[in-house]
Amino acid sequence: MRFLFQEEQPPVTHPTVDLGCGYWCTINYDSVISSALAMAVTIVAAVLIARSMTSERPNRVQALAEWAFSYVRSTSNESAPDASSFVVPLAATIGFYILVANYLDFLPITLIPNLHPANTDVNQTLSMAAVVFILLHWYNIRLRGFRGYLAYYTRPHELPVWARAIFVFLNIIEEIVKPVTLSLRLFGNLLAGLLMIYVIGILLPAVIQAPVIAIWKLFDVLFIGLIQAFIFMLLTLVYFGLAREGFEEEHSH
Repeated sequence: MRFLFQEEQPPVTHPTVDLGCGYWCTINYDSVISSALAMAVTIVAAVLIARSMTSERPNRVQALAEWAFSYVRSTSNESAPDASSFVVPLAATIGFYILVANYLDFLPITLIPNLHPANTDVNQTLSMAAVVFILLHWYNIRLRGFRGYLAYYTRPHELPVWARAIFVFLNIIEEIVKPVTLSLRLFGNLLAGLLMIYVIGILLPAVIQAPVIAIWKLFDVLFIGLIQAFIFMLLTLVYFGLAREGFEEEHSH
């Protein structure tokens, strides 16, 4: 467990590679390595869990996986039942991937120079939020049609037309803010955990640094990492449910 006591450098910037075509052609190679490692572990873990499943003598890992998937499926069926065919795999995969990426901080990856957990890069979390955002609006258009999708931004629909027009700007802001808050919540919590390790290493005497850092890192990675993966997954399901707001009332007349 030597990596728990490692004094980390402040995770403020990410080392980049410039491909020579401006800002949009720079790559944070530490995030690429971390995310590639997390994806590989996620795929291998998912395959191993699937292959180990049996109806005769299910083990604890299978029971936990079935419980988690059942929760995602039941939540999706309650909020957006007609979208469960793609929302359930999306939310379950994102949640599991974020959990794996967060828990990789238990491994000594931070001993590698300039390498930090993938979700401490806002580009990573914003990319996942962008995928949810794009699929969310595609679903809304498929659900309502393009004219109904535009009318969705004039809610609440029970108000007069002139009053609904006032809410258009606010509804547009709300939709834009969703992926921003989704990504920044995950990014901010994980980055704060790394910064706490750095601050503890600076402020506390060397004799008590090791146990304090160990306790904090176990709490931060084990508990906060799990909570953040759950919140991202749950909000993905909630947003698809919100996309159906007013749909039944509109089509009941």
